[in-house]
Amino acid sequence: MSSNIVSKEWVLEQLQSNPGQLVIADVRFSPGDPGYGFEAYQREHVPGAVFVDLKKDLMDPPGEHGGRSPLPHLEELARRLGKFGIDASTPVVVYDDDLRPEGARLWWILKYLGHGSAYILDGGFASWKSAGYPLTSKKSEVTPRVFQASVQEDWLADVNEVRAKLGAAGVTLLDSRDWKQFTGETAPLDPVAGHIPGAVHAFWKDGMDEDGTWKGAERQRERFAGISPEDEVIVYCGSGLSACPNVLALQEAGYRKVKLYAGSWSDWISYKDNPVSIGNV
Repeated sequence: MSSNIVSKEWVLEQLQSNPGQLVIADVRFSPGDPGYGFEAYQREHVPGAVFVDLKKDLMDPPGEHGGRSPLPHLEELARRLGKFGIDASTPVVVYDDDLRPEGARLWWILKYLGHGSAYILDGGFASWKSAGYPLTSKKSEVTPRVFQASVQEDWLADVNEVRAKLGAAGVTLLDSRDWKQFTGETAPLDPVAGHIPGAVHAFWKDGMDEDGTWKGAERQRERFAGISPEDEVIVYCGSGLSACPNVLALQEAGYRKVKLYAGSWSDWISYKDNPVSIGNV
């Protein structure tokens, strides 16, 4: 497929005609309720879906550096994916409640580790359920597999690379947080407000329509009209989560040199010598 987004109709067809050929990953999560995702999964989920816990499976506890949502070590990530029945050749469809950062985080991890068939369910669980499609509360049986990672280094940036490329020609830093966090008017989760100098702004939620479905490639290109498709784009947010939908959006729009600064703003400000900008500059 040319797109990273798949429709609920396509997923339903695959479940009916090719049962067991997809891994479906449920990554529902609520920042204010740590137990929400698993409880929602236990109540009802897409048939055959496995539950992936954002906190336990897709991040490590924070330390001095690395941001609020650090990536686990590669070997540990591969082990965790394998326990869900995912190997490098198994098509994976990821969903959360609609099109939230949690699903995009798992999608990005899979792509970073070299998985060639990772997709996002358009509209997420909400769209699937509203269509009256099959649901179950039955826990899925999983056959563990060995995930052999083939790391795609050009999908990830760290603080040293971001520092080195500040103000460089042909490089765009893209801040995915809301406007008030970008300008430094608010900093609800971090001790320092503002943004990385030279960054441009594109709120991640603007990649979706009000019903939680994905804006098509042309509309994504309109969002990023000020960024040259030839640029290397380094995307960040507060902790490396809500940047992932913008990485996905840029890929859909045809940008091919896109990296996630996984530590993002919370990592950047953990180094006291890193510069900070306030306002729309």
